[in-house]
Amino acid sequence: MIRQTDRNFKFDWITIIIFLLLVGFGWLNILSASHSGETIEYLDFSKSYGKQLLFILLTFGLIVMILSIEAKFYERFASIIYLASMLSLAGLFIFGKNVNGATSWYGIGGMTFQPSEFAKAATALAVAKYLSDLQTDIKTFKGQLQAFAILVVPAILILLQNDAGSTLVYGSFIFVFYREGLPHQYLTLLISTVVMSILSLKFGGIVASIIAITLILTYHFTRKKKPVLIKSLLAILACTILSFGVQFFYENVLKAHQKDRISLWLRLEKDPDKIAEMRRDILYNLYESEKAIRSGGLSGRGFLEGTRTTGKFVPEQHTDYIFSTVGEEWGFMGTVTVVILFVLLLLRVLHLAELQKSQFSRVYGYSVASIIFFHFLINIGMVMGLIPTIGIPLPFFSYGGSSLWGFTILLFIFIKLDSNRINEW
Repeated sequence: MIRQTDRNFKFDWITIIIFLLLVGFGWLNILSASHSGETIEYLDFSKSYGKQLLFILLTFGLIVMILSIEAKFYERFASIIYLASMLSLAGLFIFGKNVNGATSWYGIGGMTFQPSEFAKAATALAVAKYLSDLQTDIKTFKGQLQAFAILVVPAILILLQNDAGSTLVYGSFIFVFYREGLPHQYLTLLISTVVMSILSLKFGGIVASIIAITLILTYHFTRKKKPVLIKSLLAILACTILSFGVQFFYENVLKAHQKDRISLWLRLEKDPDKIAEMRRDILYNLYESEKAIRSGGLSGRGFLEGTRTTGKFVPEQHTDYIFSTVGEEWGFMGTVTVVILFVLLLLRVLHLAELQKSQFSRVYGYSVASIIFFHFLINIGMVMGLIPTIGIPLPFFSYGGSSLWGFTILLFIFIKLDSNRINEW
């Protein structure tokens, strides 16, 4: 028989060890990106690496608090936590502080606090609470509408604060809904919308519409069942409206720097002089980031030896562009190591989610994996120029107390929920 005191400390240490490796390696790269060749003083809080070390130390206290709370607390008070988080987002319109063009921060003394980082965990709890309710049926339109409403509230509040990157994160919940029974048509619709948008920008609305019409008619007339003319016509009409709507949005709604990022990503701009100008201006960070990663080669230049990192060629390298430091100083081997750690973390969380005995814990686990995966995919893709620049941090890696604590809360609530399964008799 296991004693009660022993049972309380049975957590998934594989997940915890991966978390510690990511946080530790992240701090080393923040140190490289933020020091300027001077003698390193680890407790110098005027430096980013000193502040981040303090954040990490405080994180351990946060972890102890999360793991000390009864697992049922998170399910019982999920709605209240979500409501409090939404109020904190709404309060930014009155008390918020503008940083880099986004009113996403509260100023507390000399520190800043970003509630959108904590809203992710609160939303994940609310989604898990709603989907695990016996009266919820995600296969019905009413259930789908209410589930998406949980996401729309924080997404709109964050978008109005001019933080488009954090807003897009809420799209990752579609994978959670899909796992819990959302009809596959929604996932098909999402993928089709993305593909049609890219085709419209790349080749124009007319060409995109012709491609869509051809595919739709081919699909319907090659099926064994009798084709439904009305559905075909509606699909064609929707694709046509989307094609020209995307072009209108691109030309008349997006700001100049946003259009430049998309233009370079899709290779829309053909003028070499214009491309060079964009790289020197709005895409300077991305251009320097790519050069830093390329300069690392196979094994990297060595810790604190990256010339582009120490020379501060990449602005704000310790935040969203931290992965470029890994590429330069640790090389291809270092970047692969980081990717492997994230993949292992995601696979571990998904594995544990499937082992959960309660739907609440399973849904929350999938939410954790989806949010981390979205951040990981977008951030690394952005730094390497594979997708347009979107300002979101690399989980557990990028500088910032709000980001680190937000992801720590997100992950360790699941570790606590999983421990409830482990510790059952």
